[in-house]
Amino acid sequence: VYLETYGCQMNVNDTEIAWAILQKNGYTRTKHLDEADVVLLVTCSVREKAEQAIWNRLRHLKALKGRRQQARLPLRIGILGCMAERLKEEILHKEKLVDVVAGPDAYRDLPRLLAVAESGQQAANVLLSLDETYADILPVQTSAGGTTAFVSIMRGCDNMCSYCIVPFTRGRERSRPIASILQEVRMLSDQGVKEVTLLGQNVNSYRDTSEVQFQSAAAPVLSRGFSTVYKAKPGGLRFAHLLDQVSRIDPEMRIRFTSPHPKDFPDEASVLQLIQERHNICKQLHLPAQSGSTRVLEAMRRGYTREAYLELVHHVRESIPGVSLSSDFIAGFCGETEDDHQQTVSLLREVHYNVGFLFAYSMRQKTRAYHRLHDDVPADVKKRRLEELIAVFREEATRANEAMVGQSQLVLVEGPSKRSASELCGRNDGNIKVIFPDAETEDAAGCSAPVRAQPGDYVLVKVTSASSQTLKGVVLCRTTLSRSAACH
Repeated sequence: VYLETYGCQMNVNDTEIAWAILQKNGYTRTKHLDEADVVLLVTCSVREKAEQAIWNRLRHLKALKGRRQQARLPLRIGILGCMAERLKEEILHKEKLVDVVAGPDAYRDLPRLLAVAESGQQAANVLLSLDETYADILPVQTSAGGTTAFVSIMRGCDNMCSYCIVPFTRGRERSRPIASILQEVRMLSDQGVKEVTLLGQNVNSYRDTSEVQFQSAAAPVLSRGFSTVYKAKPGGLRFAHLLDQVSRIDPEMRIRFTSPHPKDFPDEASVLQLIQERHNICKQLHLPAQSGSTRVLEAMRRGYTREAYLELVHHVRESIPGVSLSSDFIAGFCGETEDDHQQTVSLLREVHYNVGFLFAYSMRQKTRAYHRLHDDVPADVKKRRLEELIAVFREEATRANEAMVGQSQLVLVEGPSKRSASELCGRNDGNIKVIFPDAETEDAAGCSAPVRAQPGDYVLVKVTSASSQTLKGVVLCRTTLSRSAACH
């Protein structure tokens, strides 16, 4: 089987889950397309462009399939994930490109679906589940060098933002039991993984209801200026409890999480407190804003105003000194005026994020925007606004990153830099890429012989220059997460 992943980190994790299931059923994995009997694409539906890439890839695979048929070595092609759920009919009937279609909650069914395909029939399962979390399946890690890993803590989303297709492709929100998450993180720690990112569409509304004694806990209260489309859900163990438990497993393992929703932070002061107190929870937060205009935020059904969002940013910065912030923005949403756009520009200037993910709006079927709003911002205007947002973001990120020049940053080494074999690359606590020469350095523990940093090592790097995306510096010494925290 040959697996190819598109889209978000959830899909990276889904690839590992699908592979774990297939491995148990006797499949072996190849990194070479021409060796494969089965090709599975784990797909994304969030934007038009992502889907287009898959259709193009399928046409390429169709040619390969044709050549195989002549050689009497049949090739089976499968579409997994969000696009499978959204476009099942079209995928199965369009030019008969695909043999198997499996939605995000149907990976356990893959061996059966592939067996049906073996007999020459098409097979599909895109049923969405109310309780599937794959809690008992330990994903087979496939990420770079094995120093970092993603751990899925929940699936689906209940927020129903008007632009977003995720609730329709990934279904309702359900959380994985804490015990299974802790088991997976312990296993990763034993394997030497040094950084874990807890994943969910909306991590800070995590709610584990599997333990009976916590069923009666009160529902959290949203703070001033934030609202939600669904009724508050009482009972269960919350995200702060999970974060506390995960961060205690290994003091040498960094913990990150993504994506939280701004509306679920105010009642979670304890989450901000934990980030501030624990040396191994990264001082980095993803706070997706989407727009800087209250009017557009309302049309998007985000559940907050510009003012409430800025108040949260202020509160976060007070609670976690030196925090690194990242965000998502959509340019040209339905009804967005030039004034609305300028308000987003001014939000970028006011907050100066370190990392940003910015996209032009693309209308998705099934969403509330598709049924109720008009995609009335012309494509060329969207493109211009997006380019403006990117330029302003880069300017502000450069400024934020330049403030680190002259400072020492603790960096987790990931491996050689893409551009040069004589340089190493890693990320600092704020999740910003740091590049430095692969040179001998001393070890802070006082070993007499100089050492060379390896993937999975922590090193102190003195920053000498910065751009909007990367820091460059020189390595001072190899150290540990705990030792570095004790020195600061």
